[in-house]
Amino acid sequence: METLAFGYGLAEAPHVDAADNLYFSDVVGGGVFQRSPDGTISTVLAKRRGCGGLVLHADGGFVVSGRNVVHVRDGVSRVLLEVEGALGFNDLTTDAHGRVYVGSMRSGAFESGPRVPGELWRIERDGSATQLYDGVEFTNGVGFSPDGRTIYHSNYSEAYVLAHDIDDAGNATNRRVFARLPRGNPDGLAVDETGCVWVALGSAGGIGRFTPDGQLAESIDVPAGFVTSLCFGGTDRRDLYITTADNQEHPDRAGTIFRTRAPTPGLIAPLATV
Repeated sequence: METLAFGYGLAEAPHVDAADNLYFSDVVGGGVFQRSPDGTISTVLAKRRGCGGLVLHADGGFVVSGRNVVHVRDGVSRVLLEVEGALGFNDLTTDAHGRVYVGSMRSGAFESGPRVPGELWRIERDGSATQLYDGVEFTNGVGFSPDGRTIYHSNYSEAYVLAHDIDDAGNATNRRVFARLPRGNPDGLAVDETGCVWVALGSAGGIGRFTPDGQLAESIDVPAGFVTSLCFGGTDRRDLYITTADNQEHPDRAGTIFRTRAPTPGLIAPLATV
């Protein structure tokens, strides 16, 4: 594991652009940051808290979650989605058309006890929003299969990853549990080009790689007590970037961003066009 950055409250939402710049957020400390290939780190959005998901936008800037979903470009934020009764939004991704898929939060991320389930929303290119399904107690990572016909969705508090088929009309059907975690809880996720689903295992301190039929193929230990998310990057898409809430080898470093190598190339979320 190579250490790229540290000193954050809860690092989240990693995403790498075509120039190998890494974007990530600090959920509790606030802010969205960019790490360039030479190691320089700059703040691209100050203070924003609760940002659990990020994708880049075709018109420049990026789309981030938080209390709402916004497109940020040149320091200006354009609201894309707010939902009545939702406390905010967490992980998000895009499909091949650049539409944004994001999970809503109806209970606080750090609340204990029974939770109010949220939904998965799709932000359309015309600016409207469609609810695809509900019943997700604690929304986390969202990602598509290589053919775009299956969407995976971490349900953190229930310790499983959901799957739905996406039909030609864009409807989510055939709801099922894709994988139950043997340890930890599913946080962020990413998919590789073979269809394997890589899942951050939360308090289990690692990454799990699940085969397309939901079987755990391998676990990767990360030197952290809590692993929040991951993404692929690099020229061959085999660099694996991992965000954490802590650092067990160097506790004073707190939330850390690591990089390692994956055996297969990963998928990169398309640019948003909403």
